Amino acid sequence: MKKFHHYITILAGTSLLLASCSVGKKYTRQDMELPDNFRNNEIVLTSDTLALSWRKFVKDPNLTALIEKALIKNTDVSVALLSMQQLELSYKQSKKGLLPTLDLNVGANRTWLSTNSLNGSLSDQFIGTPYMDDYNATLRLSWEVDIWGKAKMQKEEALANFFGQKENLSALKTRIIVQVIQSYYNLIALDEQLKIAQKNVQLSDSTLSMIRLQYNSSLVSSLAVEQAEAQKKTAELLIPLADQNIAIEENAISILCGGFPDKIQRSEGLDATVVGGTLATGVPAELLSRRPDVKAAEYAVVAANSRIGLAKAAMYPSISLTPSIGTNSFQFNRWFDLPGSIVKTIAGNITQPIFQKGALKTNYEISIIEREKLAVQFKQSVMLAVSEVSDALAKIKHSDRRLQLIEAKSNSLAKATSDAALLYKSGMANYLEVITAQNNALQNDLEQISIKREKLNAVVDLYRALGGGNDTE
Repeated sequence: MKKFHHYITILAGTSLLLASCSVGKKYTRQDMELPDNFRNNEIVLTSDTLALSWRKFVKDPNLTALIEKALIKNTDVSVALLSMQQLELSYKQSKKGLLPTLDLNVGANRTWLSTNSLNGSLSDQFIGTPYMDDYNATLRLSWEVDIWGKAKMQKEEALANFFGQKENLSALKTRIIVQVIQSYYNLIALDEQLKIAQKNVQLSDSTLSMIRLQYNSSLVSSLAVEQAEAQKKTAELLIPLADQNIAIEENAISILCGGFPDKIQRSEGLDATVVGGTLATGVPAELLSRRPDVKAAEYAVVAANSRIGLAKAAMYPSISLTPSIGTNSFQFNRWFDLPGSIVKTIAGNITQPIFQKGALKTNYEISIIEREKLAVQFKQSVMLAVSEVSDALAKIKHSDRRLQLIEAKSNSLAKATSDAALLYKSGMANYLEVITAQNNALQNDLEQISIKREKLNAVVDLYRALGGGNDTE
């Protein structure tokens, strides 16, 4: 017995000595080779914070109320929060990896032995019954020595998954904020398109009335009346289309805000929607710390790095100690008759996988490939983030140029429409010139609204691409 205790002591000492060994490698970020500046970065930089709060970025009270509602009631956010709770529980569980497990087993059984067996004959002779009872209560402790740092790697993986989900939640909230803002702008743009269509219907109706008077006076043919009628219908067709799109956009915003389709309160025009001032773009390298989706992609690589260590540790031997203590008796009334019924066991085990049909090695190689895949995806997310900033900067720059040009074009077409009507009344222009001028003005007004909406959406895209909007607590 003393020799056995000596072996157990040696085993425990060896376990503690090896416990400092670790087969996992510490994660190091790969070289991104990022450019020094963003392309098309001609926006004047300010001293504003790079991650501007969405509450400061959004100035419209109606829009602010919609975003607040979306961040609380959106179903995707609710699901993401529940996923975070799951990962938090997994992390808390991983922190207990070094603790032993303790099990209590209480059981009783009765066995009728064969009378022709040795045990059966002895049982009948010494116990006086044709059966044998066994009452057992055992408290068993099991502890695996963390030789290769598996508990640490499990904790690192769980922590990386938790923070990755936290960044995914921030990215989701940012995306929802942007979707609500852009849908809100689209809704207001549709309102303006509806107003322009209604205005053009009135203008076309006035022109049609004038041409009918001239037709009744035999000054123009029926062709002029039909052309004017067609021009009026062109404007009228825009009204039900705008009403349809308005209803669809309101429904989409309602769903984003976690409610059923309903009317949406909004400002009167795009010019009344104000967003934050000039954004400081910084440099591409700062996206690594500002973009939640980029940070989530890196946490995925960190978790994969820990899984490689765990897969490698699975190929190495494991050492466990399993002491137990309990009571055992063949008579119920003497089950807990101490100390006679006490039974004690102490055991140490070393388990070394030898032949697993190559499964452990395959799992290890798969985990390496998985980390390489996630590393490539992480780099791709960084490249995409830099590209999104550059795209948004290009849209803002060229939208400003288009707005200047279309403003000048609007002035020219407004004068052309007015002059065409005057010339037509004085007989110096025909009805086709009047209709053409009105149609050109209509199309130009619709295009101007689209460009304004594109400019606002581009500013919002830049805000998101720079990592803004993630202060969503």
